[in-house]
Amino acid sequence: MSVPTSSPRHALAQEASTAPAPRPGIAALPGYSRSAGKSTVRWIASSNESAVPPSPAVQAAIAAAGAAANRYPSLAGDELVSVIAARLGLGPGQVLAGAGSLALLQLLLSTYTGPGDEVIYAWRSYEAYPILAGVAGAAVVEVPLDASARHDLDAMAAAIGPATRAVIVCSPNNPTGTTVTDAEMLQFLHRVPPHVLVILDEAYREFCLPEHDAVTLLAGFPNLAVLRTFSKAYGLAGLRAGYLAASEVVTTMLRRAALPFPLSRVAEAAAVVAWSESEGTARTVAGIVAERDYLTAQLRRRGILVPSSGGNFVWIPAGTRARELEAACLQRSVSVRAFDGDGVRVTLAGRAASTAVLAAVDALPGLTRQTPAPGAP
Repeated sequence: MSVPTSSPRHALAQEASTAPAPRPGIAALPGYSRSAGKSTVRWIASSNESAVPPSPAVQAAIAAAGAAANRYPSLAGDELVSVIAARLGLGPGQVLAGAGSLALLQLLLSTYTGPGDEVIYAWRSYEAYPILAGVAGAAVVEVPLDASARHDLDAMAAAIGPATRAVIVCSPNNPTGTTVTDAEMLQFLHRVPPHVLVILDEAYREFCLPEHDAVTLLAGFPNLAVLRTFSKAYGLAGLRAGYLAASEVVTTMLRRAALPFPLSRVAEAAAVVAWSESEGTARTVAGIVAERDYLTAQLRRRGILVPSSGGNFVWIPAGTRARELEAACLQRSVSVRAFDGDGVRVTLAGRAASTAVLAAVDALPGLTRQTPAPGAP
């Protein structure tokens, strides 16, 4: 019997040693986390998706667009850009469409940052930030959240240095759900040098029921770019559609770097109809906010210091027991997202899912605290 001269692992390593090498730093980038057990549970509360499927009108638009899949989509998501700009009171040149706000964030960072530059953001925040900054070749500066799990904007402003080219503000913050107020954002923008790009990531803005629209700040701050998505409140996570609003000084440069056809025909058609269904979106958001209030109140009654969330999720600061809580939730057929050493993010997925999460919390002795969270009932 012949004996293999090398193991599969050895062969793979040998192949890698002779393969093309990536740019320095790419191999060391962190990976995007995966939720455990998502395919085997009854309730998915781990990916911040909407539990509400698209409306019949959106589904009809998807089917019609799919029937014409042999044709290219519009060059730049033109119809979607037009309807968004009209409602927001912006010129069409101030809006870009893309395959989700994540793709537009990558476009911003690759256009405005590179080797030798720094990107500042709060931490913990959206886990894609260090990945995309690293792909652009920029160094990252992570500024810790404050004691209330909110952005420390004073510390972020103080961290701006000669190499800073972009600052990302995530509001509501993923995964803690905390928000930056309009007054705080305005004060922060006044402190940022005009040559530094400020990226306001508002993927969850609909759930914080804002009184003011941040795009009104664009007139006074041409270094501001606002990111939004159709993946959350509009229920189109599987189609990948989002938009960016900025001054034409910024969008002109982005168009030079952008790939053509950023949206599929299906994604654009669905997003246009979803954008027109304001009342339906408001009803969906109201139901999610009501469930968020319920779960937050129940966790606080158990003594857990849950921050007030403006997203479609609730943050449980479980610390080193995050994986233990995730496992307890999986045992009760609900998937959640654990962040090692920090906490667990629970997407609102209905009362039955919330009940399962609460049962998991109750099953872990010592997880709850004796002192209620500030503002708890």
